[in-house]
Amino acid sequence: MIITGMRRAAVGLTALAVAAFGAVATSPEQADARPKPVDVTLLALNDFHGNLEAPSGSSGTIAGQTAGGVEYLATHLAELRAAAKKKNTITVAAGDLIGASPLLSAAFHDEPTIEALSMAGLDYASVGNHEFDEGAAELLRIQNGGCHPVDGCADGTPYRGAGFKYLSANAFKTATGKPLMAPYAIHKVQGVKVGFIGMTLEGTPQIVSQQGVAGLTFADEADTANRYARELRRKGVETIVVLLHEGGAQAATGGINDCVGMTGPIVDITNRMDPSIDVVVSGHTHQAYNCDINGKLVTSASSFGRLVTDIDLKIDRRSGDVISAAANNVVVTRDVAKDPKQTALIDRYKAVLGPVADRQVGETTTAITKTQETLFGTSLGESPLGNLIADAQLAATDDEQNAVAAFMNPGGVRADLNAGPVTYEEAFTVQPFANNLVTLDLTGAQLYCVLEQQFVTGRTLYPSSTVGYVVDPNGTTGTVADPCAGTRVVRGSLTIGGTAVDTAATYRVTVNNFLAGGGDGFSAFTGGTNLVTGQIDLDAFVAYLTAQSPVSAPTLDRIRTTAEVPAA
Repeated sequence: MIITGMRRAAVGLTALAVAAFGAVATSPEQADARPKPVDVTLLALNDFHGNLEAPSGSSGTIAGQTAGGVEYLATHLAELRAAAKKKNTITVAAGDLIGASPLLSAAFHDEPTIEALSMAGLDYASVGNHEFDEGAAELLRIQNGGCHPVDGCADGTPYRGAGFKYLSANAFKTATGKPLMAPYAIHKVQGVKVGFIGMTLEGTPQIVSQQGVAGLTFADEADTANRYARELRRKGVETIVVLLHEGGAQAATGGINDCVGMTGPIVDITNRMDPSIDVVVSGHTHQAYNCDINGKLVTSASSFGRLVTDIDLKIDRRSGDVISAAANNVVVTRDVAKDPKQTALIDRYKAVLGPVADRQVGETTTAITKTQETLFGTSLGESPLGNLIADAQLAATDDEQNAVAAFMNPGGVRADLNAGPVTYEEAFTVQPFANNLVTLDLTGAQLYCVLEQQFVTGRTLYPSSTVGYVVDPNGTTGTVADPCAGTRVVRGSLTIGGTAVDTAATYRVTVNNFLAGGGDGFSAFTGGTNLVTGQIDLDAFVAYLTAQSPVSAPTLDRIRTTAEVPAA
């Protein structure tokens, strides 16, 4: 993707030349005398999620190649810097570097990931929603250093903080109205100023636990970017890059460097951005794309360190404006030498982690994936692993709390389970959030409302084996204000334990504390009563794997459509 002319394209050539150089060149000698543009390379990544070791399964492949792992990522970054002018290279990220991480990073509150990315040369990163998983105070510790207030310095060495700068322009302290962190940074390259604005998605409070965002307010992404773009220009910055933790998706036919049928929040946000913004490095959706949206270069490098976006800017030395911008998503292949410093870091933390990670907790007969089945032509159906987790949560609370059903949120299922022995580390990678199970009372009417809310939020809840219902693709979808008004779930089709649900009766239902608090937009759960908090979800999952081994993938027959179950 190459964009030329940028925001000055509408200005006539003669006017542009006069404004930039004082006069139009009249000879080749005069033209050659003009200052050459400054070449700046941005190396960008997003949604790393603590994947220090090369991820396995579908999480470790992209564009038909095995990819990822910080040992290889560091080598690729070094090679890309060497190919460009090293002093003119800036390495950036668009959020979710930490959080929802594998055990090797999460066991140490993601300090290993921050250390690894700092060592790999990261300069600036926006704050993603997962950076708030443990709250604002913990995020500030991650930036500034110091031992964890509860667990201390678990590896026995002081934690020095990030060697890069986190930026967050639209996360404000509610009490003071001031940004939690620096909203932007100015980086000089050969006398030219490049501004970076960090941005978290506005909807963070809906997808992070309420404890994680306590005391914070999140503002509109485009409005905030425009505000700080104006401030940067007052400081003489004409090249402006937004590191935005929000994104979109292209059609399935698009490759890692395509932009086919682009949809999602990124389109509207970018269209509302000021023309002075040149590049948007995005994330959150774990997709790869390379787009021109409204004259701006918009990129995303998928997730887990499998891609690096190589962005080349040519900047006018006198005006500071971007003349052209081009990007290329590069696969982080594993056919290069491992970075020895990263290998040493991984080995050090693995030694501290000890035998806990390798303890076998169960066995699977086949691979059990988190992939959702197709429903109405979209991936909004059940998931084998999601169903299995719901079954585990029900098993942990049926006798203890008289639960009769359980539901699991799709965003909480982070990795596949391979066939064969399952280690504690693998189970942790599937469920890394340490959410507590919550069992609560819901009426049958509230249960129907919860299920209708799926079609408002665009997220399918994975049901336990005791639950069954039928969906009508021709039904109406409710609204955010009134999700219960939807008619997608056929009334009378919802069963628990094979018995039709009575809208006036009360049922004990188990979810995690994230859902119980209305997470992912499921506000209907907040109407539950008689809440009892139970064990950590991972503990329930591990106990189920141990008790039920060897475990097979559940059948995907809990959600059916009217095409499968015709009306009587």
